[in-house]
Amino acid sequence: MARMLARLGAPGVPGRADASRNRELLLCTARRLVEEVGVAGLSMDALAAAAGLGKGTVFRRFGSRAGLFAALLDEYEREFQTACLTGPPPLGPGADPVERLVAFGHDRLRFTSERGHLIREANGRPAAGAAPAGFSRLHLRVLLRSAQVGGDVDVLAFQLHAALEAPLAFYVEGHADGVPHVSPERLAAGWTDLVHRVAGTR
Repeated sequence: MARMLARLGAPGVPGRADASRNRELLLCTARRLVEEVGVAGLSMDALAAAAGLGKGTVFRRFGSRAGLFAALLDEYEREFQTACLTGPPPLGPGADPVERLVAFGHDRLRFTSERGHLIREANGRPAAGAAPAGFSRLHLRVLLRSAQVGGDVDVLAFQLHAALEAPLAFYVEGHADGVPHVSPERLAAGWTDLVHRVAGTR
């Protein structure tokens, strides 16, 4: 029986490896196409042709065009999280925790402003479901505790995360009539001020 299971399972390994390679190729190609022709030019047909794969392979990997953009966002999110955990300071370890809080918000706001068009194409889903929100709140809690901020740190982390999510409306849905657009620079300055006030350093 063990020999039979091994024999039956063996062909599946190359299949999984091929699927992984195809997915990586498609994501790399999709990122290149977005840079070259913009999100409007990235269709499932265009991606399949540029990657040299069948359209069916593209749909099997991502399910839909919105799923493709969600996968692209997930790749960017993984890079962002890696930078937070192991990258150079001040975003990564080695800097004062208040400086890291400021850097975290600035990079998250930059992520939102630069990738807002991808979020819109993914039907308003920032990256992969709740994972980015869970990571952000946990990371904020860790930094708040490291900065020895008093009060209910869990609630503070939730509220700080909400302050970073609010600008999505500007980049995904557009701002409402009569509401002035807030530039990324003003949002970043506001985040810096908020962090210092929460940390008691201003």
